[in-house]
Amino acid sequence: MKLKLRSYESEEDYWRIRQFLRDVFVLNNRRELSWQAYRWDYWRWHGIENIGQGPLDKTVFIWETSDGRMAAVLHPENTGVAFSQIHPDFLTSELEEEMLILAEERLAKPQANGKRKLWVVAHDANQIRQGLLKQRGFELQESTSNHHSRLVSDAIPDAKIGDEYTIRSLGDIDEHPARSWVSWKAFHPDEPDEKYEGWTWYQNVQRCPLYRRDLDIVAALPNGEIAAFTTIWFDDVTRTASFEPVGVHPDHQRKGLGRAVMYEGLHRLKKLGATLAMVGSEEPRTLQFYSSIGFSTVEFSREWKKEF
Repeated sequence: MKLKLRSYESEEDYWRIRQFLRDVFVLNNRRELSWQAYRWDYWRWHGIENIGQGPLDKTVFIWETSDGRMAAVLHPENTGVAFSQIHPDFLTSELEEEMLILAEERLAKPQANGKRKLWVVAHDANQIRQGLLKQRGFELQESTSNHHSRLVSDAIPDAKIGDEYTIRSLGDIDEHPARSWVSWKAFHPDEPDEKYEGWTWYQNVQRCPLYRRDLDIVAALPNGEIAAFTTIWFDDVTRTASFEPVGVHPDHQRKGLGRAVMYEGLHRLKKLGATLAMVGSEEPRTLQFYSSIGFSTVEFSREWKKEF
């Protein structure tokens, strides 16, 4: 079937792509062969609004049938990193190659030496894409994204933490500075504090359609300091929840706080009717941590790089 290619045109496309990703995720038996809706939301409201990755009409491309059915979407995440989202009914080597060629033309990152670099993410289950990447001169990178999942119906232990901590939902906007600060310290433990850029970005995160403050869970001290956190994105249509991110301030690690906020999240998800919980990792130590909470590694995806 001949597909028509066009660029992203309007806010209506944002919502259509979001529904497309939700449909594809279900058709793939809730395997992360494509993005979930929450990740599209997060890129839209954090990656573009806060970081400046865009604009959408210059970086997002849509393939449709003659009657307007969406078949595939190509877009970046970070400059020079391309993602191809394809409906399983239209997955062919011809479409995969057409999307790769367009990514090379439109989404590669210019380098100081005059060349360009492009990173493309391929799921281990997508043999077609991996074969084409090899043919087109891409090199497999060492980094691996691990996809973990567990049934929400499985037993959820109660966490044991010190009496000085309270596990609760994030407060109103007055707690944004504390929430932003602990996120910075958790993911940039070796960076000097002067590089911290403030907290207003979190207001855009809360604009994501699937954001729920009751699923933005923190471990807090009586003085208002936040020691650990997780944000959970629950899609009641797919009944799937994703923990993204999970973090603990370096001064409060090895006290069971990461486990505690995730257990609390799982208890809340069970009450909401979620059936599957997911989380991603790249480091061996986080893999072991999520395994201890009942998550199993079910999928892998890897980056491929080309300089040209």
